Amino acid sequence: MAFLFLIKQTDNMNPSARGWIKKLLISIDKPDSSHELSEEMLYIKLRNCGFVYGSNLLTVESYLSNSDFTNEERCKINLFLALFNAYNNSKSSEIFIDSVICFYKIINAYKTSLFGEILRDKSDAYTLEKIIHKRIQIDSNALTKNFNYFVTNALMYVDILAFKHYLNSPKTTESYIKKLEGTIETIVFNALNVKAQKSTYDNSLIKLLESSLRYQNHEYKSYEDIIALDHNKLEAQYILDIACMATWSDQIIDAQEHKFLTQLALDFDIQKEILHDAIVSVNQFYTAHKKNISLLNSKNVVKSFYDNSSSLVSKLISRNSKRLLIELKESKELVKLISQATLRDLTKDEQKKINAQLLDLFKSIPSFAIFMLPGGALLLPLFIKFIPKLLPSAFDDNRIDDTE
Repeated sequence: MAFLFLIKQTDNMNPSARGWIKKLLISIDKPDSSHELSEEMLYIKLRNCGFVYGSNLLTVESYLSNSDFTNEERCKINLFLALFNAYNNSKSSEIFIDSVICFYKIINAYKTSLFGEILRDKSDAYTLEKIIHKRIQIDSNALTKNFNYFVTNALMYVDILAFKHYLNSPKTTESYIKKLEGTIETIVFNALNVKAQKSTYDNSLIKLLESSLRYQNHEYKSYEDIIALDHNKLEAQYILDIACMATWSDQIIDAQEHKFLTQLALDFDIQKEILHDAIVSVNQFYTAHKKNISLLNSKNVVKSFYDNSSSLVSKLISRNSKRLLIELKESKELVKLISQATLRDLTKDEQKKINAQLLDLFKSIPSFAIFMLPGGALLLPLFIKFIPKLLPSAFDDNRIDDTE
């Protein structure tokens, strides 16, 4: 009877409407619920349902009616349940809802106004609902969502690892996130680079990754630097799964990629059985759900990603052209640096300057929040490449202003 009551409670739960968190908390108050699992066991469930891969085709709670929810709604549920699990596996005495909101305040400071005025609201479940909604949904247009699902949301588990770190050491959360994101970017870049036969689009994406690493707020670290860092078992598992996902971009893991993954597992002290499970898992998930993942319907996943990313950046620049022109007019140094970046590699000092000035630019234009999300830095080289072409007047040294 109790289980039937729980099903009844969640039958009309709508993760897109106010009050869903309170309903979900009531429904999971039962034995063997996801919040009572070990972090390792929940991670496997999150991977199986697609959360780790950025495609939430199931929820980690089997009694929830998956068919009634959209991908976004399942992502909300999985993110919340994973945060709740991390909290329950910690020794924190802080109230759960308060701790998550405080955590996202730190993320907000690091990612610069990602959640805008939401964090000015009081700390309650409704505020957390707004934060989670904003966290998983960058923009309402389909093009942005496509990028969101396959880059940003693939890094959603970073939130869980960072929240776990926050509960133990809140003051070092920002540096932890930077280190973890830097590790993932380097591993993904190396995973793509070992592909035996690279198409034109493979090379384009590798160059894009290589360029994006130069526009980070943190120093680029080599593979050797990364493996020298300390990583716990859960971090190592997640990094391995992201690497498997990257090597599977052409829907096959070739001999060179398998060799890379084997060496990665060895360097991260990951058992052979776990490596085998990771490879089998990504293959089974994408094979079983290919029809439900739009990007995988393309014959060339990398081509689709690159084309969609290019279109997204072009559209963002065009939609915000008037505001961009005003901002660029007030920053002649940034204009000069962008012009130089299209002709040559910038020096380290120049890269730091362009990073800082681009960050200020993105803060002033809400639509550009995407560049400050995990994975958003992948788009920076495209932004620098396209902006002189789409806004030539801002880069015309010989243009005579009407005021002169």
